[in-house]
Amino acid sequence: MVDNTQSAGAGLDAIPAVHKIWLELPTPWPLAKVWIEWATRDVLDKVRRDVRSGMSVPAVADLARAILEHARGLASPHLRPILNATGVIIHTNLGRSPLAQDILDQVSLVATGYSTLEYDLERGSRGSRHDHVSRLLEVLTGAEAAMVVNNNAAAVLLALSALAKGREVIVSRGELVEIGGSFRIPEVMALSGAILREVGATNKTHARDYAGAIGPNTGLLLKVH
Repeated sequence: MVDNTQSAGAGLDAIPAVHKIWLELPTPWPLAKVWIEWATRDVLDKVRRDVRSGMSVPAVADLARAILEHARGLASPHLRPILNATGVIIHTNLGRSPLAQDILDQVSLVATGYSTLEYDLERGSRGSRHDHVSRLLEVLTGAEAAMVVNNNAAAVLLALSALAKGREVIVSRGELVEIGGSFRIPEVMALSGAILREVGATNKTHARDYAGAIGPNTGLLLKVH
């Protein structure tokens, strides 16, 4: 036990100092310092784990090469174009629907300069970013009001928090599902402060099940599709 500890300690002591490793990198650095620093931490953490498991310390040049390769991987774009051969046109895992070229042109025009994101030109004062889409959604859906969130789970959470916090929400047992991103309906409901009231069976729920569960503390009937 003592010999192993001493051996591991000696191995860790043999890991070169960071500044000595960085001297082996090409100059000027081909990447921003933040990527080199991040990659250095990752590579040296791995070396320490390897040394503790009995492996030898790599040469300084090898460490520098590993850091540079890892830094390039960290700095490279993670989203890449692919072909969708699944047969599913609107595929969540593949970015949903491709954007039309005219939409991309408009996005590029706005994103490469300043825009009226939260500014009302008519009033000459600060506006709301929701105004750009809320009226359109109201017209399209017939809703009294609308706002945009980043996914359905967020929409459900906001709706439940606003309309049913501390009250019962009736939902069919067959709809207590888990959707993409590991969002589970019972957990979303619990986070909102709503009280879950299950009705029906896992394979079938009737209108009478909902009717029988409605009471003074009912806040909402939730339909999950």
